[in-house]
Amino acid sequence: MRTSDFDFHLPEELIAQKPVEPRDSSRLMVLNREQKRVAHRVFHDLPGLLKAGDLLVLNNTRVLPARLIGVKQETDAKIEVLLLRREERDIWEVLIKPAKRLKTGHKVLIGEGLLTAEVIEVLPDGNRKVRFSYDGVFEELLDRLGRMPLPPYIREQLEDQERYQTVYAKESGSAAAPTAGLHFTPQLLAQLKERGIETAEILLHVGLGTFRPVKAEEIEEHVMHSEYFRVLPEVAEQINRAKAEGRRVIAVGTTVTRTLESIGDSESRVKPGEGWTDIFIYPSYQFKIVDALITNFHFPKSTLVMLVSAFAGRDFLLHAYETAVREHYRFYSFGDSMLIV
Repeated sequence: MRTSDFDFHLPEELIAQKPVEPRDSSRLMVLNREQKRVAHRVFHDLPGLLKAGDLLVLNNTRVLPARLIGVKQETDAKIEVLLLRREERDIWEVLIKPAKRLKTGHKVLIGEGLLTAEVIEVLPDGNRKVRFSYDGVFEELLDRLGRMPLPPYIREQLEDQERYQTVYAKESGSAAAPTAGLHFTPQLLAQLKERGIETAEILLHVGLGTFRPVKAEEIEEHVMHSEYFRVLPEVAEQINRAKAEGRRVIAVGTTVTRTLESIGDSESRVKPGEGWTDIFIYPSYQFKIVDALITNFHFPKSTLVMLVSAFAGRDFLLHAYETAVREHYRFYSFGDSMLIV
Protein backbone atom coordinates (compact mmCIF):
# COMPACT_ATOMS: atom_id res chain seq x y z
CA MET A 1 0.00 0.00 0.00
CA ARG A 2 1.10 3.56 -0.62
CA THR A 3 1.74 6.06 2.17
CA SER A 4 -0.47 8.53 0.31
CA ASP A 5 -3.41 6.14 0.86
CA PHE A 6 -3.47 7.35 4.47
CA ASP A 7 -3.52 11.08 3.79
CA PHE A 8 -6.36 13.43 4.72
CA HIS A 9 -6.92 17.17 5.02
CA LEU A 10 -6.51 18.58 8.52
CA PRO A 11 -6.99 22.32 9.17
CA GLU A 12 -4.25 23.58 11.48
CA GLU A 13 -6.77 25.18 13.84
CA LEU A 14 -8.02 21.71 14.82
CA ILE A 15 -4.66 20.77 16.38
CA ALA A 16 -5.31 21.04 20.12
CA GLN A 17 -2.85 23.32 21.92
CA LYS A 18 -4.18 22.80 25.45
CA PRO A 19 -5.87 19.93 27.29
CA VAL A 20 -9.53 20.32 28.24
CA GLU A 21 -10.65 20.49 31.87
CA PRO A 22 -11.68 18.19 33.35
CA ARG A 23 -9.81 15.46 31.51
CA ASP A 24 -12.90 13.36 30.79
CA SER A 25 -14.85 16.25 29.21
CA SER A 26 -13.15 15.64 25.86
CA ARG A 27 -15.32 14.44 23.00
CA LEU A 28 -15.50 10.75 22.16
CA MET A 29 -16.33 9.47 18.70
CA VAL A 30 -17.67 5.91 18.79
CA LEU A 31 -17.04 3.73 15.73
CA ASN A 32 -18.99 0.51 15.26
CA ARG A 33 -16.99 -1.57 12.76
CA GLU A 34 -19.73 -4.09 12.00
CA GLN A 35 -22.49 -1.56 11.41
CA LYS A 36 -20.15 1.09 9.92
CA ARG A 37 -21.79 3.62 12.22
CA VAL A 38 -20.36 6.75 13.86
CA ALA A 39 -21.77 8.24 17.07
CA HIS A 40 -20.76 11.34 19.04
CA ARG A 41 -20.39 11.15 22.82
CA VAL A 42 -18.25 12.58 25.65
CA PHE A 43 -15.42 10.63 27.26
CA HIS A 44 -17.13 10.50 30.65
CA ASP A 45 -19.85 8.42 28.94
CA LEU A 46 -17.34 5.56 28.63
CA PRO A 47 -18.64 3.41 31.53
CA GLY A 48 -22.05 3.22 29.86
CA LEU A 49 -20.51 2.28 26.51
CA LEU A 50 -18.61 -0.73 27.84
CA LYS A 51 -19.84 -4.04 29.24
CA ALA A 52 -19.33 -5.71 32.61
CA GLY A 53 -16.41 -8.10 32.17
CA ASP A 54 -14.59 -5.97 29.62
CA LEU A 55 -10.86 -5.68 30.32
CA LEU A 56 -9.27 -2.27 29.76
CA VAL A 57 -5.50 -2.50 29.34
CA LEU A 58 -3.58 0.67 30.27
CA ASN A 59 0.03 1.76 29.69
CA ASN A 60 1.41 3.01 33.01
CA THR A 61 4.58 4.58 31.61
CA ARG A 62 5.51 8.03 32.87
CA VAL A 63 6.98 10.79 30.70
CA LEU A 64 10.45 11.96 31.62
CA PRO A 65 11.03 15.72 31.96
CA ALA A 66 13.49 15.01 29.18
CA ARG A 67 14.22 18.48 27.72
CA LEU A 68 17.38 19.92 29.25
CA ILE A 69 18.67 23.39 28.37
CA GLY A 70 22.36 24.09 28.84
CA VAL A 71 25.40 25.75 27.35
CA LYS A 72 28.44 24.38 25.54
CA GLN A 73 31.33 24.49 27.97
CA GLU A 74 33.81 25.99 25.54
CA THR A 75 31.64 28.77 24.08
CA ASP A 76 28.53 29.26 26.27
CA ALA A 77 26.40 28.63 23.17
CA LYS A 78 22.86 27.54 24.09
CA ILE A 79 22.29 23.80 23.62
CA GLU A 80 19.14 21.67 24.05
CA VAL A 81 19.56 18.05 25.09
CA LEU A 82 16.57 15.72 24.70
CA LEU A 83 16.81 12.36 26.46
CA LEU A 84 15.75 9.48 24.21
CA ARG A 85 16.92 6.23 25.80
CA ARG A 86 18.99 5.16 28.77
CA GLU A 87 21.80 2.84 27.67
CA GLU A 88 23.47 2.39 31.05
CA ARG A 89 23.21 4.09 34.44
CA ASP A 90 24.59 7.49 33.35
CA ILE A 91 24.86 6.95 29.58
CA TRP A 92 21.94 8.09 27.42
CA GLU A 93 21.13 8.33 23.75
CA VAL A 94 20.06 11.94 23.18
CA LEU A 95 18.96 14.35 20.49
CA ILE A 96 20.98 17.57 20.56
CA LYS A 97 20.08 20.91 19.00
CA PRO A 98 22.02 22.39 17.30
CA ALA A 99 23.80 19.09 16.73
CA LYS A 100 26.64 20.36 14.53
CA ARG A 101 28.20 22.17 17.49
CA LEU A 102 28.67 19.02 19.57
CA LYS A 103 31.49 16.57 18.72
CA THR A 104 32.93 13.71 20.74
CA GLY A 105 34.51 15.06 23.91
CA HIS A 106 32.46 18.26 24.00
CA LYS A 107 30.51 19.02 27.18
CA VAL A 108 27.17 20.69 27.91
CA LEU A 109 26.68 22.36 31.29
CA ILE A 110 23.08 22.20 32.55
CA GLY A 111 21.75 24.08 35.57
CA GLU A 112 25.00 26.02 35.89
CA GLY A 113 26.92 22.78 36.06
CA LEU A 114 24.66 20.76 38.34
CA LEU A 115 24.52 18.32 35.42
CA THR A 116 27.26 17.88 32.83
CA ALA A 117 26.67 15.93 29.62
CA GLU A 118 29.80 14.79 27.77
CA VAL A 119 29.43 13.53 24.20
CA ILE A 120 31.06 10.09 24.00
CA GLU A 121 29.79 8.99 20.57
CA VAL A 122 28.17 10.47 17.47
CA LEU A 123 25.66 7.94 16.11
CA PRO A 124 24.99 7.31 12.38
CA ASP A 125 21.54 8.94 12.54
CA GLY A 126 22.97 12.11 14.07
CA ASN A 127 21.92 11.39 17.65
CA ARG A 128 24.57 11.40 20.35
CA LYS A 129 25.51 9.20 23.27
CA VAL A 130 26.38 11.25 26.33
CA ARG A 131 27.69 10.47 29.78
CA PHE A 132 26.19 12.52 32.61
CA SER A 133 28.20 13.55 35.65
CA TYR A 134 26.65 15.14 38.74
CA ASP A 135 26.50 15.18 42.53
CA GLY A 136 23.38 13.74 44.11
CA VAL A 137 20.53 11.72 42.55
CA PHE A 138 20.08 11.96 38.77
CA GLU A 139 16.28 11.59 38.85
CA GLU A 140 15.95 14.40 41.40
CA LEU A 141 18.11 16.69 39.27
CA LEU A 142 16.07 15.75 36.21
CA ASP A 143 12.83 16.69 37.98
CA ARG A 144 14.41 19.99 39.00
CA LEU A 145 16.08 20.97 35.73
CA GLY A 146 14.12 19.16 33.02
CA ARG A 147 11.11 20.30 31.05
CA MET A 148 8.29 18.20 29.62
CA PRO A 149 9.06 17.15 26.00
CA LEU A 150 5.84 18.33 24.43
CA PRO A 151 5.31 17.38 20.76
CA PRO A 152 6.62 19.92 18.24
CA TYR A 153 3.12 20.94 17.09
CA ILE A 154 2.24 22.20 20.60
CA ARG A 155 3.47 25.78 20.80
CA GLU A 156 2.33 26.67 24.33
CA GLN A 157 4.01 25.63 27.56
CA LEU A 158 1.96 23.69 30.10
CA GLU A 159 1.14 25.42 33.37
CA ASP A 160 0.75 22.03 35.04
CA GLN A 161 3.35 19.48 33.90
CA GLU A 162 1.16 16.63 35.20
CA ARG A 163 -1.37 17.29 32.45
CA TYR A 164 1.01 15.51 30.08
CA GLN A 165 0.93 12.44 32.35
CA THR A 166 -1.87 9.91 32.75
CA VAL A 167 -3.38 9.75 36.24
CA TYR A 168 -2.09 6.17 36.52
CA ALA A 169 1.48 6.88 35.30
CA LYS A 170 4.09 5.09 37.42
CA GLU A 171 7.47 4.27 35.87
CA SER A 172 9.45 7.03 34.14
CA GLY A 173 10.99 6.31 30.77
CA SER A 174 8.87 7.78 27.96
CA ALA A 175 9.76 10.63 25.63
CA ALA A 176 6.05 11.18 24.88
CA ALA A 177 2.77 10.43 26.64
CA PRO A 178 0.47 7.52 25.76
CA THR A 179 -2.16 10.10 24.88
CA ALA A 180 -5.26 7.88 24.77
CA GLY A 181 -4.91 7.58 28.53
CA LEU A 182 -4.88 11.33 29.19
CA HIS A 183 -8.72 11.39 29.24
CA PHE A 184 -9.09 9.18 32.32
CA THR A 185 -9.72 10.58 35.80
CA PRO A 186 -9.60 8.74 39.14
CA GLN A 187 -13.37 9.17 39.37
CA LEU A 188 -13.92 7.66 35.92
CA LEU A 189 -11.71 4.69 36.75
CA ALA A 190 -13.75 4.16 39.93
CA GLN A 191 -16.99 4.23 37.92
CA LEU A 192 -15.61 1.64 35.51
CA LYS A 193 -14.73 -0.63 38.43
CA GLU A 194 -18.21 -0.22 39.93
CA ARG A 195 -19.73 -1.39 36.62
CA GLY A 196 -17.64 -4.56 36.65
CA ILE A 197 -15.13 -3.40 34.05
CA GLU A 198 -11.62 -4.66 34.83
CA THR A 199 -8.35 -2.85 34.28
CA ALA A 200 -4.84 -4.18 33.81
CA GLU A 201 -1.56 -2.30 33.39
CA ILE A 202 1.33 -3.00 31.04
CA LEU A 203 4.41 -0.88 30.36
CA LEU A 204 5.69 0.48 27.07
CA HIS A 205 8.08 3.42 27.07
CA VAL A 206 7.06 5.67 24.18
CA GLY A 207 9.94 6.85 21.99
CA LEU A 208 10.18 9.94 19.82
CA GLY A 209 10.02 7.61 16.83
CA THR A 210 6.25 7.81 17.25
CA PHE A 211 6.46 11.31 15.68
CA ARG A 212 8.75 10.36 12.78
CA PRO A 213 7.08 10.76 9.38
CA VAL A 214 6.83 7.83 6.98
CA LYS A 215 9.09 8.82 4.10
CA ALA A 216 8.82 5.62 2.07
CA GLU A 217 6.31 5.72 -0.80
CA GLU A 218 5.31 2.11 -0.11
CA ILE A 219 4.46 1.55 3.55
CA GLU A 220 6.02 -1.93 3.53
CA GLU A 221 9.42 -0.25 3.06
CA HIS A 222 9.14 1.81 6.25
CA VAL A 223 11.52 0.83 9.07
CA MET A 224 9.67 0.95 12.39
CA HIS A 225 11.28 2.29 15.57
CA SER A 226 11.64 -0.01 18.58
CA GLU A 227 10.31 0.59 22.08
CA TYR A 228 10.83 -1.16 25.41
CA PHE A 229 7.89 -3.05 26.96
CA ARG A 230 7.17 -5.17 30.02
CA VAL A 231 4.17 -7.38 30.82
CA LEU A 232 4.04 -9.02 34.26
CA PRO A 233 2.92 -12.66 34.69
CA GLU A 234 -0.23 -11.73 36.63
CA VAL A 235 -1.25 -9.29 33.89
CA ALA A 236 -0.70 -11.88 31.16
CA GLU A 237 -2.84 -14.30 33.18
CA GLN A 238 -5.59 -11.67 33.51
CA ILE A 239 -5.60 -11.05 29.75
CA ASN A 240 -5.56 -14.77 28.91
CA ARG A 241 -8.45 -15.39 31.30
CA ALA A 242 -10.53 -12.67 29.62
CA LYS A 243 -9.81 -14.10 26.16
CA ALA A 244 -10.64 -17.65 27.29
CA GLU A 245 -13.96 -16.47 28.77
CA GLY A 246 -14.93 -14.56 25.62
CA ARG A 247 -14.66 -11.16 27.26
CA ARG A 248 -13.35 -8.17 25.32
CA VAL A 249 -9.79 -6.95 25.70
CA ILE A 250 -9.82 -3.19 25.08
CA ALA A 251 -6.50 -1.50 24.38
CA VAL A 252 -6.18 2.05 25.67
CA GLY A 253 -3.97 3.44 22.95
CA THR A 254 -1.73 2.31 20.13
CA THR A 255 1.13 1.64 22.58
CA VAL A 256 -0.94 -0.99 24.38
CA THR A 257 -2.05 -2.41 21.03
CA ARG A 258 1.53 -2.79 19.82
CA THR A 259 2.58 -4.43 23.08
CA LEU A 260 -0.27 -6.93 23.22
CA GLU A 261 0.02 -7.88 19.57
CA SER A 262 3.79 -8.30 19.97
CA ILE A 263 3.37 -10.90 22.74
CA GLY A 264 0.22 -12.58 21.39
CA ASP A 265 0.24 -15.93 19.64
CA SER A 266 -2.01 -17.56 17.04
CA GLU A 267 -4.19 -19.00 19.80
CA SER A 268 -4.97 -15.51 21.17
CA ARG A 269 -2.84 -15.95 24.25
CA VAL A 270 -0.12 -13.63 25.56
CA LYS A 271 3.14 -14.48 27.27
CA PRO A 272 4.64 -12.36 30.05
CA GLY A 273 8.05 -10.84 29.57
CA GLU A 274 10.02 -7.78 28.62
CA GLY A 275 12.03 -6.66 25.65
CA TRP A 276 11.88 -4.42 22.59
CA THR A 277 9.18 -4.34 19.95
CA ASP A 278 9.35 -2.87 16.47
CA ILE A 279 6.04 -4.33 15.30
CA PHE A 280 4.51 -2.39 12.40
CA ILE A 281 0.75 -2.85 12.12
CA TYR A 282 -1.00 -1.78 8.92
CA PRO A 283 -4.00 -3.00 6.88
CA SER A 284 -4.09 -6.76 6.27
CA TYR A 285 -2.76 -7.39 9.78
CA GLN A 286 -4.84 -9.97 11.69
CA PHE A 287 -5.32 -8.94 15.31
CA LYS A 288 -4.80 -11.71 17.84
CA ILE A 289 -5.53 -10.05 21.19
CA VAL A 290 -7.17 -6.63 20.89
CA ASP A 291 -10.98 -6.64 20.53
CA ALA A 292 -11.66 -2.90 20.89
CA LEU A 293 -9.51 0.22 20.89
CA ILE A 294 -9.51 3.67 22.49
CA THR A 295 -7.26 6.09 20.63
CA ASN A 296 -6.77 9.77 19.82
CA PHE A 297 -6.88 11.33 16.33
CA HIS A 298 -3.50 11.01 14.62
CA PHE A 299 -1.30 12.57 11.95
CA PRO A 300 -2.02 12.09 8.25
CA LYS A 301 0.20 9.39 6.70
CA SER A 302 1.51 8.30 10.12
CA THR A 303 2.18 4.78 11.36
CA LEU A 304 -0.50 5.42 13.99
CA VAL A 305 -3.16 6.09 11.36
CA MET A 306 -2.01 2.94 9.60
CA LEU A 307 -2.40 0.90 12.79
CA VAL A 308 -5.88 2.25 13.47
CA SER A 309 -6.79 1.69 9.80
CA ALA A 310 -5.80 -1.96 10.20
CA PHE A 311 -8.21 -2.22 13.13
CA ALA A 312 -11.15 -0.17 11.85
CA GLY A 313 -10.72 -0.54 8.09
CA ARG A 314 -9.02 2.20 6.07
CA ASP A 315 -12.09 3.50 4.24
CA PHE A 316 -14.22 3.56 7.39
CA LEU A 317 -11.49 5.27 9.41
CA LEU A 318 -10.88 7.96 6.79
CA HIS A 319 -14.65 8.54 6.66
CA ALA A 320 -14.59 8.98 10.45
CA TYR A 321 -11.68 11.42 10.17
CA GLU A 322 -13.55 13.45 7.55
CA THR A 323 -16.49 13.54 9.95
CA ALA A 324 -14.19 14.63 12.78
CA VAL A 325 -12.87 17.52 10.70
CA ARG A 326 -16.38 18.56 9.70
CA GLU A 327 -17.57 18.39 13.33
CA HIS A 328 -14.51 20.27 14.61
CA TYR A 329 -13.06 17.53 16.79
CA ARG A 330 -9.70 18.38 18.36
CA PHE A 331 -6.68 16.42 17.05
CA TYR A 332 -3.44 14.94 18.39
CA SER A 333 -2.03 14.67 21.91
CA PHE A 334 -4.39 17.07 23.73
CA GLY A 335 -7.28 16.39 21.38
CA ASP A 336 -10.40 14.25 21.48
CA SER A 337 -10.57 10.47 21.18
CA MET A 338 -12.42 7.59 19.59
CA LEU A 339 -13.70 4.25 20.82
CA ILE A 340 -13.62 1.59 18.11
CA VAL A 341 -15.68 -1.53 18.81
